[in-house]
Amino acid sequence: MTTLDDAQVAGALDRMYAASDDQFKKMREDGSRRFADLSKANAQERADALSDIYMPVTREAGRLLYSLVRATRPAVVVEFGMSFGLSALHLASAVRDNGTGRVFTTELSTTKIAAAKQTFAETGLDDVITVLEGDALETLGSVPGEVGFVLLDGWKELYLPVLKLIEPRLATGALLIADNTSMDDTQPYLDHVRDSANGYVSVNFLARDSDSMELSCRA
Repeated sequence: MTTLDDAQVAGALDRMYAASDDQFKKMREDGSRRFADLSKANAQERADALSDIYMPVTREAGRLLYSLVRATRPAVVVEFGMSFGLSALHLASAVRDNGTGRVFTTELSTTKIAAAKQTFAETGLDDVITVLEGDALETLGSVPGEVGFVLLDGWKELYLPVLKLIEPRLATGALLIADNTSMDDTQPYLDHVRDSANGYVSVNFLARDSDSMELSCRA
């Protein structure tokens, strides 16, 4: 049995995915424009305004993240954009089952940080997760060692700046997973990892009907 099958972990994932599904259903029915109305806000303002909104990877993407971390056995996993911690639970479950490694996850919203920390404690995964609170462009400088796995799922215009920050510490063979790459703001990042001169082998694939993920290997 994997950690994903543990009653506490599986229960937390089911609860949060159900809450997310219900939330987005209501937002679609209400014609919510909360995201559009924040088009001119900075990263902190957006994080605060959306502190109640789930923005998770899909269930299938979560299991893919788990499988990739199990297969690559990275010593250091970095996540940009924790939200309520759904993807971090998948990453940490893989680290726990590998018997080695640590997840460093970043978040701006104090509301989401408090909720995620409580979930991590309830699931017993808090001992393999470090939550970096605040601006990722500042906090990620404290991550020790070589980075073997990266999940980018925060504000899209920051994908490339975050990568540039940690790029000197990427291990050879490190995997980078970028979510929501159908969004225009991810284009600078995609241009960078798709240029073989920058040292990556990259592939794009559908993660849901209308969006995609980019998987890149530091070659």
